[in-house]
Amino acid sequence: MTTILPPSPLAQRLADMVRSSAELMAALSAARSLGLESWCIGAGAVRTLVWDALHSHASPTPLADVDLVYFAPHAPPQHDAELEARLRQLMPALEWEVTNQAHVHTWFMREFGREVAPLLSLEDGVATWPEYATCIGVALDADDTIQVIAPHGLEDLFELRVRHNPVRADADTYLHRIVSKRFAQRWPLLAIESLQ
Repeated sequence: MTTILPPSPLAQRLADMVRSSAELMAALSAARSLGLESWCIGAGAVRTLVWDALHSHASPTPLADVDLVYFAPHAPPQHDAELEARLRQLMPALEWEVTNQAHVHTWFMREFGREVAPLLSLEDGVATWPEYATCIGVALDADDTIQVIAPHGLEDLFELRVRHNPVRADADTYLHRIVSKRFAQRWPLLAIESLQ
């Protein structure tokens, strides 16, 4: 069972922002239709929505991809690709990336050269993402309630702080992301931790 953030002003503010985005709501509806037990859309899709709003951008920053993460220990490895294919049929304009957090440890060594312990839940996976402001996901319940998953809280996201989360991402990965994702250029009000 996923632990969700209890009701708070920031969680409600995020839910309102999500509800105001037709594209993200459609993506959440598509993801919900997969019938996964423990899932969320997170990382860039949520972070970009909030930072665009806080910068009063007239039009949304285009998303490189939409990250759907879920936790299903007994799902076969090919299940991610099957889910991506289903989502592309539902919303072909989006570049979907689906990852079962229960299997992350099996490819972490291959991708990053480090052995890591298996993740224990969806929230456990979200808590490991490279910046605290990115460690946030949202899900859509059957009654259209928006659930917020934020293991480190929402303060960094809403206070425009970019800080390295060292749980799994090393400093080089963090610094590369700052440059490659053009955080400072896209959102100049950010306070970015340099690690120098």
